[in-house]
Formats: sequence, structure tokens, C-alpha cells
Amino acid sequence: MKDPVTLSTGITYDRDSIENWLFSRKNDVCPVTKQVVVDIELTPNHTLRRLIQSWCTLNAASGIESKANSSMTSSSQEVTGADEALCVLYHLKLSPTGLKSLFGKTGDFVETLTHVMQRADGYESRAYAVMLLKSMFEVAEPMQVTSLNPKFFMELVRILIDQISQKATKVTLKLLVSVCPWGRNRIKAVEVGMVPVLINALLESSEKRVSEMILMVLFLVCQSADGRAELVKHGGGLVVVSNAIFGVSPVAGERAVRILYSVAMFSGNTRVLQEMLELGVVEKLLLVLQVDCGSKMKEKAREILKIHSRVWNKSLCINYELI
Repeated sequence: MKDPVTLSTGITYDRDSIENWLFSRKNDVCPVTKQVVVDIELTPNHTLRRLIQSWCTLNAASGIESKANSSMTSSSQEVTGADEALCVLYHLKLSPTGLKSLFGKTGDFVETLTHVMQRADGYESRAYAVMLLKSMFEVAEPMQVTSLNPKFFMELVRILIDQISQKATKVTLKLLVSVCPWGRNRIKAVEVGMVPVLINALLESSEKRVSEMILMVLFLVCQSADGRAELVKHGGGLVVVSNAIFGVSPVAGERAVRILYSVAMFSGNTRVLQEMLELGVVEKLLLVLQVDCGSKMKEKAREILKIHSRVWNKSLCINYELI
């Protein structure tokens, strides 16, 4: 279908096909509804036309061409076409079944959207690409989630670094929350430099919800040994996370303590434990026991302090009677 038009019966057809049906074959009924067509005026279906053109633009890399889009030759026109294509697809608000169908048999559309995110000059395209991906992976099958290419995570890192928009940042973090519960994806995210980017984003964040989501992604990647190693290696990693225990929100505080729990329990060598003491992390954990915090938060903090009491009780500033 190249030029969709709608009959008075409400059914949309390709212009050439319906004109041939009505005029050349001299039919006077709608092929689908069988209603008599009293008004033969053909109304252009601009929404469907834009969707067809958009789909052709997104799949141009696969050799698919559209006569309607044949004039789009310059790079700027291509970016504009991609913007429009993704805008149309996103605002269609596809059903879960429709979103699942976008994956296809080989995941080519995910690759296409990953390619779109690589365009440094296509900020709007990149934003719509990550929003579509977020919707798709909310309904994805496990096999589709675990087969992601490292480039996928690299482009998400770049979106966080470039700070395209607040909405794009939030959607990127939500997408990472959807895909990082899987171990393979945690490793891929860490390997492309996700941890230092998240730490820096947390340091600069002034919005509660964004901080909470950053901490959630950090918690997920810190379930891997490499993720914890990257957090500890970062000069401000432990400090930035411990500072989020208080002053952001109860949700952020609990997630920060859970991150510190992962580090202390599974990567707590002598050097790390000493740093936690020197940087004031231990004092904040003790403070958790003294203030009005959630029971789970207190439980995690108390467990950390108990496990490493032999190392930390040498410090005169720690009162272990609180534990």
C-alpha cells in the first residue's frame, strides 16, 4: 500500500486498488463491508501514509525502499524521516502483542533502534528510540532480553552521558531496570562503563525519582563481582552511594544500603573495609540504627556491622552497643 485512502464506509484501501475496483470494474459496493458506496470521494489517510513511510525509513538498511520517500537523500532528511517514523510508532501506543511483533524473528528492529541511538545529531530520534525500546522490553520474552548486543548498552550509556532530556534519562534508567536483572546483561552493562556513569549521574542528580532509579540500576549491576569492583574502584563510588542513605527519600536510602550490603558482604576485603571506615560509610550505617528508618534498611545495616565488627570495632568512634 503506497497511497492509502478511506471510503465513506470507513475502510482504508490502496488508492490504485480501490479506484480499479470502483471505476475500471464498475463495482458500487465496498469490498469489505459490501455496503453500497453512495459517496465515491476517496479521503487520504494521512496517518496511515505517514506510518507506512516511517516503517520504510526505519527499514531502509534492509533494502526496503518507498517511492513516497524516494526524494529523501540527504543526511538531514534521513534524520528528519527517522524522527517522524519513531514519533508515529511511539504515539500509536501499540498493544503488548503489537510491541512483541516489533522484535521479529531475528531482533532486527532492536538492532535498527540501536543504530538510531548512535546518531549524534538525532536527539529526538534517540529519545523516541529508547522510549520504544523501553515499551518493547516491558513485554519481551526472556530469550529476547538475554540476547542483547553490547552496543545496545553502549548507546544507553551515551544517552545518560549526553543528557538528551530529563524524560530520555528516566526512560533509559527504566529500560536498564527491565533488562539488568539478567546476569549476562549486568556484565555487558559493566563492560561498557555503566557504573562510573551511574555514579556521576547520581552525584549530579537533583531529582528524587531519578536518584531512586539510578540507585536501582546500581544495585542490579552490583549483583555481579565486576559491578562491585567498578563501584569500589571509582574514587567517589562509596561516598556518593552512602550519601544517598539520607536526604533523598526512604526508597533511595534503602537501595543505597542494599548496594553497600552487596559490597561489604561479597567484596569486603581489608582495603575496602578500611575505606568504608575512613570515608564515613560505617558511621552512616550506625546512624541508620539510631533514626527512624525502615525495618529492612535497619536489618541490612545491622548485618553489615555485625559481620565486620572485628575490623571496625578497633575505631574509638564506633559504639557497638547500638548493634
